[in-house]
Amino acid sequence: MSDAQQRAVVKRIEETRDELVGLVESLVEQPTHEGNEAAAQEVVIDELEGIGLEPDVWEPDVSELEDHPGYFDTKTYEEYGYDGRPNVAATIDGAGDGRSLGFSGHIDVVPVDEERWSYEPWAATVENGRIYGRGTCDMKGGLAAGIHAAKVLDELGVELAGDLILESTIDEEAGGTGGALSALERGYQPDAAIITEPYGVPNIGVASAGVLYFRVTVPGRAAHAAHAFNGVNAAWKATRIFEALRELESERKQRISFQPAVNERPAAEGSVTNLNVGIFDSGDWPSTVPSEATMECRLGWPPGESREEVRTEIEETIQDVVDQDEWLSENPPELEWFGWRAEAHEVDRDAEITQLVSDNAESVIGEDGTWVGGLAGLDERFYVNYYDIPCPSVGPRGENIHGADEYVEIDSLVETAQTLALTAIDWCGTERT
Repeated sequence: MSDAQQRAVVKRIEETRDELVGLVESLVEQPTHEGNEAAAQEVVIDELEGIGLEPDVWEPDVSELEDHPGYFDTKTYEEYGYDGRPNVAATIDGAGDGRSLGFSGHIDVVPVDEERWSYEPWAATVENGRIYGRGTCDMKGGLAAGIHAAKVLDELGVELAGDLILESTIDEEAGGTGGALSALERGYQPDAAIITEPYGVPNIGVASAGVLYFRVTVPGRAAHAAHAFNGVNAAWKATRIFEALRELESERKQRISFQPAVNERPAAEGSVTNLNVGIFDSGDWPSTVPSEATMECRLGWPPGESREEVRTEIEETIQDVVDQDEWLSENPPELEWFGWRAEAHEVDRDAEITQLVSDNAESVIGEDGTWVGGLAGLDERFYVNYYDIPCPSVGPRGENIHGADEYVEIDSLVETAQTLALTAIDWCGTERT
């Protein structure tokens, strides 16, 4: 494809920015938290049908996924199941024998505390070059950019030589097994993929964190607090494990580094791995010695360690406390792994698709980007770790993701769509080339 034709694609995406904004607004106006993705997926379906595609719409089937090494039951699946929670995909058939490419984004968002918002979270508000609302940045904006890029290519008659797959998936915020993994297992396995995570184009996402959840249940012996000598305080015993985990986190922070995570968030320097005790629960009455204490924890880490290595480190840390405590040795705590159990991933930065996305993003914006990622668990890991599909990320700029007054910058939505369109042309080729 000639430079003039590529410039025409870039120009047309800019000219149609209001259509892109309108699609983001339509998606944001459909709340998609906690298993309520269906209404927004209807918006996606209508948009895909509007460019002549026949969307594939399906609900995940756990029986087809549960034996996969990347599968785990997500929190939303446990609470809501997958009935009425469809994934959506559509394929623009290539006109030749070019390589296939996937644009993927997730439709689900995290809940909101509306009292903390200055804007209506479910009614997109356009102000000062931004769109405010839940999911504008993470990641309905990026999802819309991918669809809009494909729409403009179709409008201008650009026939890609390879297939272009468009996906809108569910479940990412809870782990993605019912979304991206379900799509891959359904057969949507392109030669390369791009997920539109909001990493701030022209930055390119090349990694995600491993994530494990675990629960430690510590036994005690109940007694009246006045007769505490007859009991064993489970909270005090749990605190010993708490302190050991805190020491482990400190040691890990000093030992582990990962530059893309710091590139993403400079404040992460010295803190690219985190062990968080999110819930500590014990007892039911101030005058009763608690008979049980429970801690629920999250451990996140960048590429460089396997899930098994991290689990072993946690298990050994807890066992060391048990071995040094007479009560715990005779009444050992229960360690349970639940929920998130994601492996970290890292994309080859020299891979052709990674370089193409980076080059096109920098060309569109006229600025250098950097390699980022490794702080959070992402869907990209499924492509890279289990199917050997290179999958970098590029997406818009914004702030307050998962917080109040989340917003996305409109210019960056346009730039993301332009980057995606140019990368599709370069990777898939066109009928003329």
